Amino acid sequence: MRIFISSVQKEFAAERAALRDWLRGDALIRRFFEPFLFEDMPAADRRADAVYLEEVACCDLYVGLFGDEYGFEDAKGLSPTAREFAHATALNKYRLIFVKGADDAGRQPKMQALIRLAGNELIRRRFVSTPELIAGLYAALVQYLEDHELIRNGPFDAAPCRNAVLADLDEERMATFLRRARKPRGFHLPEEATAQELLTHLNLLDAGRPTHAAVLLFGRQPQRFLIFTRGEVRAFPRQRGGEADPVVSGLQGHGVRSGGSGGGFRHVQDQPVGGHAGSRTAGAGGL
Repeated sequence: MRIFISSVQKEFAAERAALRDWLRGDALIRRFFEPFLFEDMPAADRRADAVYLEEVACCDLYVGLFGDEYGFEDAKGLSPTAREFAHATALNKYRLIFVKGADDAGRQPKMQALIRLAGNELIRRRFVSTPELIAGLYAALVQYLEDHELIRNGPFDAAPCRNAVLADLDEERMATFLRRARKPRGFHLPEEATAQELLTHLNLLDAGRPTHAAVLLFGRQPQRFLIFTRGEVRAFPRQRGGEADPVVSGLQGHGVRSGGSGGGFRHVQDQPVGGHAGSRTAGAGGL
């Protein structure tokens, strides 16, 4: 996601460079965001005001750094910073505003007016030093990622599966689960229970959306939503007086092969999550 950094360039030259380097260097943030700074653009036969407004339109987030200076004014008395903020607002961009200084004394009047305008719509954060600015932007971006479910701090299985909907779940698989669970487990839902009722009972919905666990258990194609992985199971047979161990015998029916030298252990052949077509080691699709 592109971040457009807006400010009076000369006044915030050091902060702009520091933000660019941090955004491209932080191990977490750089996985999600790429900054745009006007001064990093190569020379081109294009009007500067057209370029920065186009970049605002293309960005996902707008970060405004407001200080003492308003900046160069065009024929309408507007600075690039004011025009960028207005354009981001008109396009409903996600906006973050950081104001330098503990108070507004000494600011140019038009910048004071721009700060008040931004404050009427958004929560502003003040900073005095560059480390404060970076810390404030870091907290805001992490909150953005959490709000958009791009990162999580809760259990993986209980989190909603991004882009998955109820239609991505296999109703026949859920019906089979109901039939098999009722007798041996005393599952009290009737066999004619709807998919919505089953998923609700099993806590497999988050605000009406399937969780990762729901997609793993009942998904038609879980590999569409979840990263593949590979794993292996190693079984060490118990001594049973020469008799075949039923655990190992059961595993042998699911792609187990002998391994090692004299140790007697077996290991299940690697299978991707989702399973191969026709495989009895079902993987995610058949848990």
